Amino acid sequence: MAQITSVIGRTLYNSRGAHAIEVDIRTDGGSFGRACSPSGASVGIHEAAAFGKGGAPESVSLLTEHSSELVGTDAADTGSVHDALRRIDDTQGWSRLGGSVAYAVSIAAVEAAARAEKKQFFEMISGGAKPAFPYPIGNILGGGAHAGPGTPDIQEVLVCPIGAKTIHDAIRTNFEVHAELGGVLRKRDTGFTNGRGDEGGWAPRLDNEEALELAARACEDLGYTLGREVALGVDFASSTQWDRERGAYNYARTGSVHTPGEQIEFVSGLVEKYKLAYAEDAVHEEAFSEMAELVSRFPHVLITGDDLTVTNHEIIGRAIAAKSCNAAILKVNQAGTLHDALRFARTATASGISLITSHRSGESTDSHISHIAVATSSKMLKSGVLGGERVAKLNELLRLSEHGLIQGMAELGAQI
Repeated sequence: MAQITSVIGRTLYNSRGAHAIEVDIRTDGGSFGRACSPSGASVGIHEAAAFGKGGAPESVSLLTEHSSELVGTDAADTGSVHDALRRIDDTQGWSRLGGSVAYAVSIAAVEAAARAEKKQFFEMISGGAKPAFPYPIGNILGGGAHAGPGTPDIQEVLVCPIGAKTIHDAIRTNFEVHAELGGVLRKRDTGFTNGRGDEGGWAPRLDNEEALELAARACEDLGYTLGREVALGVDFASSTQWDRERGAYNYARTGSVHTPGEQIEFVSGLVEKYKLAYAEDAVHEEAFSEMAELVSRFPHVLITGDDLTVTNHEIIGRAIAAKSCNAAILKVNQAGTLHDALRFARTATASGISLITSHRSGESTDSHISHIAVATSSKMLKSGVLGGERVAKLNELLRLSEHGLIQGMAELGAQI
């Protein structure tokens, strides 16, 4: 057992230049673990608070003040680390300490334990399950909260290499599609400045339909057939368009308003026309019945909850009961601790819900989520395509492929 002997927190910055919290943990055997928290721009109302009321510096001060609660804890025991953090902050949404601290502490602890035992991080948390490589799904064109004015309302157009046989081929395919789309955009608009959004996707002045049309063209120009070698996906991030008072979706950038019924038809039309393999947050975060309608219509498409389920064990139970999704995003910082995130993952998997481990728009260069995706046999790793903080996750998958400890790619193509 590697017992925690010291905990040091600090305030750093993520890829958007916003505050992040990094934590160092040391154990009695001298092993060391470090983790830095990410943050999102599109945030669900039910996910853990990033920081306490005083922001990141106060959260770090609180961790420092109460670090003795963690000393002596088994770094490999995610439940014990979780319980120690809960002695510092017992609020429902980590409103005192902040989910960023809970995230960084719980992941740094496992990293320290893994080094003490000379194991890979994913081996420490797989729980005996046979790990598998996820399909990388990358943001090739951004809009919404991840890009500036004039870009599409929908937040992300994504590509997934569903025909790839190896993780190396999968990653290379995503790079190729991203690069080809850049060329397509420059041909369409000679004034395009090569602007990119938070996650590395191109950020052109387009409406929603044009964005998907050009993404599809890029795939076809490379000789790919949609639904065979590659597939497109969309993160609608519909809660950002939802106007609660009007009871409608306001697509301000394209000047259209959708009733709930019209939103379902809008999404369905895009799924059918572009053979989407993946549709995330297609309706707002409390629209469980509308999500269930989409699952019923498209059982072979990953109808994915993010803001809907926010890596929350209780909420995924509600979604399962209502049949509101057949896939769910796994973001540790939405839950707070790694312990709670893994509990969510086990519940989802046991009910046949596919997991999509995901980055955030404000990322660090850590690669822990690659291990989390492998350990939970996630169908996909949503990690972006370009940018050092995105490529760090992809490069870690390539390193892991050298060890022979992981079975092949998940059976995603058959599902689609």
